[in-house]
Amino acid sequence: MSFQAYLDNIQAKTGKSPSDFKALAAQKGFAVPEGIAPGIKATQITDWLKADFGLGHGHAMAIVALLKGKKD
Repeated sequence: MSFQAYLDNIQAKTGKSPSDFKALAAQKGFAVPEGIAPGIKATQITDWLKADFGLGHGHAMAIVALLKGKKD
């Protein structure tokens, strides 16, 4: 599955776009404009995404990659 396919599936499941997830992560203190906030571990982000949005590990890691700056 391509990175874009992961993002498309996440949006279909949650109704949230990649931009929405960037904004939500910033609100939670997980992300800054340059990427993941200093001191934040991927596990903290994946745990949040799994708990709040019901994402599986692979899909949650796609959001982590998005926050790190992956484009496609």
